[in-house]
Amino acid sequence: MNLKKLPKFKIGKLITILIVILILIVIFLIARPFIPFFVDPNAINPRMGWGGGAAPRAAVAVRVSPIERSNIENSVVINGDVQVQNQISIFPTVGGRVTETFFQVGDTVRQGSIVAMVDPSRPGQIFSQSPVESPINGTILRAPVNVGDTVTAQTVIYVVGDLSSLMIETHVPERFSNAARRGLPANVTLEALPGLNFRAVVEEVSPVLDPASRTVRIMLRFQGQMDSRIRAGMFATISLVTNTRVNVPVIPRSAIINTYDTRIVFTVDDNIATRREITLGLESEDMVEVLGGLEIGDLVVIAGQNFLSDGETVRIVE
Repeated sequence: MNLKKLPKFKIGKLITILIVILILIVIFLIARPFIPFFVDPNAINPRMGWGGGAAPRAAVAVRVSPIERSNIENSVVINGDVQVQNQISIFPTVGGRVTETFFQVGDTVRQGSIVAMVDPSRPGQIFSQSPVESPINGTILRAPVNVGDTVTAQTVIYVVGDLSSLMIETHVPERFSNAARRGLPANVTLEALPGLNFRAVVEEVSPVLDPASRTVRIMLRFQGQMDSRIRAGMFATISLVTNTRVNVPVIPRSAIINTYDTRIVFTVDDNIATRREITLGLESEDMVEVLGGLEIGDLVVIAGQNFLSDGETVRIVE
């Protein structure tokens, strides 16, 4: 725009307008911090605070559980097999040809019963047949030979076991080997009998570790009356109780938040959340022993704690 071609009164008017605009801008900049004090609060966006800041957060919904005293067990879960406690192999006293067998797998035999006959005769020689006897009472578990087979004094004729006293064989990893000792209780579940829980106790502990697997072999005995449905060879899952605490403060494992080097929980008092550092003891699958940082009766947040901060208002829900 060429100002020289405009009339003088228009130039003056334009300058006046520019000056007024500049004055209004200056007034706005100076008065801007004080504007919120004169604005109707009802006209403010409910999602925004004064000066555009965020409004206070609503109370966070949480679930809580009181700290109570209870018993807690620390355990290690391992796999094993059900076996016959007293099991032996029956051998003939002489070598020769098996002429008769009197029992099949599953049959019951008595101590001293004749289970088979072996003819030790050689070509041109005739000998009396030699009986094979069972040294124990039990059940025939295996019959590896048949009539007509030629056997030696080292050939197994039958395998006999006492099925009235079954055991569980398992192997404990090296890091838990010091906890394995006679009399230690255990919970046992069997793949073939889902939903059932059996009690057992450690009966034998090997004094040495297996150098190949770095495990300790242990044998467990079923407690109480033997369930007739349990059979040798079944696959077992053993929860071996390595330590027990009685009547100690416990909290649900879900309440704990793991930080870099501490464990924390949030407690609630008068709808205010408080951050607490705690010291833990024994841990089970669902519960944890509390050694310090909490008192009996404290309400611990068990759901919703991951969104809390210290001193925040909460709303307890069932």
